[in-house]
Amino acid sequence: MIAFLTGRVAERTGTHVLLDVNGVGYRLAMSTTSLCALPALGDTVTIHTHLHVREDELSLYGFQSQAEMSLFEMLITVSGVGPKVALAALSSFTPDDLASAICAEDVILIGTIPGVGKKTAQRIVLDLKDRLQAAGMSVGPGGSGTSAARSTEAREALQSMGFSSAEIAAAMKGFDGDPGDSKGQLKHALKRLGGGA
Repeated sequence: MIAFLTGRVAERTGTHVLLDVNGVGYRLAMSTTSLCALPALGDTVTIHTHLHVREDELSLYGFQSQAEMSLFEMLITVSGVGPKVALAALSSFTPDDLASAICAEDVILIGTIPGVGKKTAQRIVLDLKDRLQAAGMSVGPGGSGTSAARSTEAREALQSMGFSSAEIAAAMKGFDGDPGDSKGQLKHALKRLGGGA
């Protein structure tokens, strides 16, 4: 098992990074959030990894944090949720916000993830709520559950304007205001999407 890789960022696309580790190039699929957090090309970075083994393919998935990787590994245990949907979930929400939504049984919010319908959202809640709470990844009352809902309001507004999930995730990155301020999030995202900041 490859737990992490430390190497030079050789190439970056909208869905993958090519990491040069002592002359060997590793292609890792990553969430939009993690890709946006990577340093510049040529810089060295350590990326947590998950090796996904299928009958006909070996795929490496990369993560900026242990929490993001743990949530990815939990998500792919849910029937109907593969690695691509799990990455879409982590591109749509931070690990904390996603865990909060699951623990709050917010099926509507979870259903906004690309590739996740109502039944899959219900299955995610059913399968992961107790596991997240046992792992200490849930957020109790007054936590960021409201923040996740506010973040969703801003995301839905941007989607209605025609922006893709990847563009929205990249634009929402770096918002350092009040997490519950959907208007502030929307303003920040529009500024970044318009070429500012």
